[in-house]
Order: sequence, then structure tokens, then C-alpha cells
Amino acid sequence: MTLQQEIVGNATQLAVVSLRPGQSVYGEAGTFLFKTPNVTVETRPAGRSGGGSGGQRSPGGGAGGLLRQAMGTSPQTGRRAPTGEPAAFQHFTAQDDEGTVGFTGVLPGELRALELDGTCAWFAGRSAFVAAESTVDLRIAVQGGRTGTKGDDGSVLGKLTGHGTVIIAGAGTFIDLDPADFGGRIDVATGCVVAFEESIRYDVRRVGGLNRPGLVNTVLGGEGLSLATLEGGGRVILQSLTLESLAGALRKARGGDDQGPAGGVFPTPTG
Repeated sequence: MTLQQEIVGNATQLAVVSLRPGQSVYGEAGTFLFKTPNVTVETRPAGRSGGGSGGQRSPGGGAGGLLRQAMGTSPQTGRRAPTGEPAAFQHFTAQDDEGTVGFTGVLPGELRALELDGTCAWFAGRSAFVAAESTVDLRIAVQGGRTGTKGDDGSVLGKLTGHGTVIIAGAGTFIDLDPADFGGRIDVATGCVVAFEESIRYDVRRVGGLNRPGLVNTVLGGEGLSLATLEGGGRVILQSLTLESLAGALRKARGGDDQGPAGGVFPTPTG
């Protein structure tokens, strides 16, 4: 059953979700904005089974051990690990009457609702997931193993399966692409990937090696360039603003760039 929702706003959008009696939606604590009094809230550790409308599993239902291992923390702590994945989700359920819940993303940008019909899964990047109805399952998927699983290089993604509505967020403006329209492959900065269909083959790789061109890419590219390679045919959603670029702009705006002229490889001289 499709989640009734409306996305409003311009530069920073929010999703207003209307719940039928007994219907549930879950999201991250940092994305919740408001609710009506008849909507109850329950915080559940990721990986805990049970609950939710239709008897569906909580996010990460069958892969709780993998989720906790990827996060390196106990599910009761509520902390985030370097993967950026939460240890718990907030579940909202309308009681006795229709209810309303508001969500937003963690960065200025757009929201979008994806409809899952059970035939095609979606993968979502770090910070892209906002909320979903309880009939959607969210699990950790490790991709692009060439660069490890730090979580900040695009190698750890969330896999969304099941039936129902998922709300995702992107910083800046959404860009919709299909690699099939570009010869079957596109290379993008890892921080730009918001989500893509499971028909897309995804990998993460470093640009250059231990040679002069590779070292130049590392020095002048800031933290070193990582590229996400997306191949095949299917929907790909990118974002025009990354957390790294926003953080860099804020550092410069406050009167200094502590990364230095070589993008963090050599510090800015002091004194």
C-alpha cells in the first residue's frame, strides 16, 4: 500500500507523510521534524525483528549482525559508526485516526519518494535515506571492495527491498542519469551518488597509482580522488552538492582553510 506523502519546499525540502490508522513509517532521528499527537514513537535497535504494519521486519531485520559488525557498536548505543549507518530507527504509528509526520534531509537539498514494487531493489548512499514505510526493509550492502569499507568512500551502501514508499534526500539538486545513455558507463565522484537501481553494476576505485600522474591526482585532488563507476542500464540519482565541498566552503568562509593549498596533504604553514 503506497504511503501518502507530499514533498514541499524549495531550497530545503521536507516530506509531509499522512498515515492511515495503524500504518507505520520509520526514519532516522535526525530527519524527524514534527508529528500529530495521535502518532506514537518507538525507537528500535536496527536488526530487531517484529513490529511494523503487515508483520514486516524492522530495518536490517535478517542482517542485524552484519549491520552491527559494519557499525562496530552495540545496537543500544544509538551512535553512528564511520559507515554513517544508524544503530536505531524511530518508528511512527498512527493510532485510532489518521496522523501526520514530517521529515527532512540532513543537508540543504531535495527529497524524492521512490516506489518499490518488490521486483527491483534500490541502493542508497550515505545520508540518502530519510524514511520508509514499515513494509520496506533496509540492510547494509558492502560494494566496491577495492577501496575498503571505511564508509566515507562510497563502499558501504544501504539496500532497500520490499513493497512500499521510500523517501531519500540529496544535497543541492538531483541529477537523473542512465549509464545506457552514455555508452553503458559513467564515472562520478563518490560523494555525488545518492541512489541507483540494482540493475546497475557499481564499483569504487582510486584514480591513479604510485606514479607521477597518480600522485598529482592525490595532491591536487584534496583527499585523493575516488570514483564511483556505474555500468549497465537503469536509474541513477546523483546530487550536485557533496558534504566534503560544503565543509570546505564553510572552512573558507570562516577565514581559513586548514587543509592547506595542497588539499590536506600538506598543512597550511602557521606562525
